[in-house]
Amino acid sequence: MPVKPELKIDWASHDAAKYACLNFHYSKAVPMPPLVKIGVWEDKKFIGVVLFSRGASPMLGAAYGLTQTECCELTRVALTKHATPVSKIISIAIKFLKKNNKGLKLIVSFADQMQGHHGGIYQAGGWIYSGTSNESFEYIGPNGKKYLQRQVAESGLVKQFGKATKVFKKSECIAVPVLGKHRYLLPLDKDMSAKIAPLAKPYPKRVKQAMVDSLDTAAVHHRPTRSSLTETVKNAVIKANSPL
Repeated sequence: MPVKPELKIDWASHDAAKYACLNFHYSKAVPMPPLVKIGVWEDKKFIGVVLFSRGASPMLGAAYGLTQTECCELTRVALTKHATPVSKIISIAIKFLKKNNKGLKLIVSFADQMQGHHGGIYQAGGWIYSGTSNESFEYIGPNGKKYLQRQVAESGLVKQFGKATKVFKKSECIAVPVLGKHRYLLPLDKDMSAKIAPLAKPYPKRVKQAMVDSLDTAAVHHRPTRSSLTETVKNAVIKANSPL
């Protein structure tokens, strides 16, 4: 039988988290701070990070009667090739997080349908599935790059890190429809478990994609399957770059 690797979980530096996000994750981006950065090592080799944050919305926990310090989002799992199942890595990272954040009561995470995700790693960990977020739009700028809804504004300015930042206007961009994301909840105490139990829905089924455990999450975990929407994005980029 193959020998199980020695797994280590500990705090990660910003540079380590940035490297993992840029090299091991399909988004090639670091989430907005503040972040809790937890590093992962197998046999003393750095294999990536698990990142937690307050989420894109300051009201992430409000729907469950929680404050920003009582609820967080599992924002990024950025791993290179590894032997330990992703669900186990996440479970140990959460125990590490909870140990150092006694007031934390709920973790929320999202599986992106646009990347072919159904949330298998959360289902394996026994998370509660509560449905999907609202459908929205991404925007293709005149430079051909994709931007989130909060990264464009008709005024041409958005507030980032407390400062007004110049951005593309929505009218300058091409809007591309984006499916809602699968939402998963992990209660961290009995009271919260009872509170969100009525929200539980049947797990969504797996889309056609490669298995994630024991493989390179950067290469196969994020495999797009929504061909029609992918073509829409491609066509939008071509149009945005066209001189006509």
